[in-house]
Amino acid sequence: MDIREESIEETKGYLATKISKLIGFFNLIFGQINEEEKGILEEKIIQCYKEKGITFDDETLYKKNTGENIHLKPIFKETSDMPILQDLYEILEKDKKTKKFYTKLMPFVKGSLSFFNNHTSVELNNKLIIADVYDLGEENLKYGMYLFTELFWDKIKQNRNEKKSIYLDEAWRLIGVTSNTDVASFIYKIFKTIRKYGGSAVAITQDVSDLFSLNGGIYGKSILNNSSIKSFFSMEDENINVLAEFTNLTEKEKIEIKSLKRGESLIFVGDEHILAKINSSELEEKIIKS
Repeated sequence: MDIREESIEETKGYLATKISKLIGFFNLIFGQINEEEKGILEEKIIQCYKEKGITFDDETLYKKNTGENIHLKPIFKETSDMPILQDLYEILEKDKKTKKFYTKLMPFVKGSLSFFNNHTSVELNNKLIIADVYDLGEENLKYGMYLFTELFWDKIKQNRNEKKSIYLDEAWRLIGVTSNTDVASFIYKIFKTIRKYGGSAVAITQDVSDLFSLNGGIYGKSILNNSSIKSFFSMEDENINVLAEFTNLTEKEKIEIKSLKRGESLIFVGDEHILAKINSSELEEKIIKS
């Protein structure tokens, strides 16, 4: 529930931006919620931040200087000034209308996933940052992936002149049927707008069909359309047929994809379709074999 100074969006204030992201996250936990439930949940989230002195007035995110420092620029509040899941959990507990949310949030506050119930402690000062979320377990990977993606996205927006890339392995978890429209829209927005922040985004998946499993595949298709380079490795017939629905694969290319060997790829660069063999460099060979 941390709000970071670089998280501001061009058309929204800090709290409004954060609420839209939180609704997506809680959708992952609670399952698809209807508009009435979404309104009630938003009301509780607003109350949670208000109890920490944070409102839709962006100035409430800054600490006021006093005394000798009154002339200095206000400092953005720290992560310790923000609410955590337990603060929201206690608010949900008091209202019968939010009992379902309260019950489903319990593992994240008092149960096996209670490590989510903390202030943000991740430092993003390294040139290479890897979020290894696989220890969360198969069912919980999407929660960690979403939180880290949001964290990295704020970092990416910090400096438009600095070149950077974000790689989303198993991207289908955030835009496929196990996700929801709020989260998928957020991921699509990254691929659509990251270039203006001096960045690039790479989506990786082993099963193409999963990319198109939410809302008729509109999010997977949108990401494909916003990707300047697409690399396809060997696939089975099912995935080839799904891919053909969303790209201009020829019958010849369908056969070629099925018969590709290890390290071989069909690459789309604009309108050009290129068969390529990818060899590792000496350094990559050393890393792989060590």
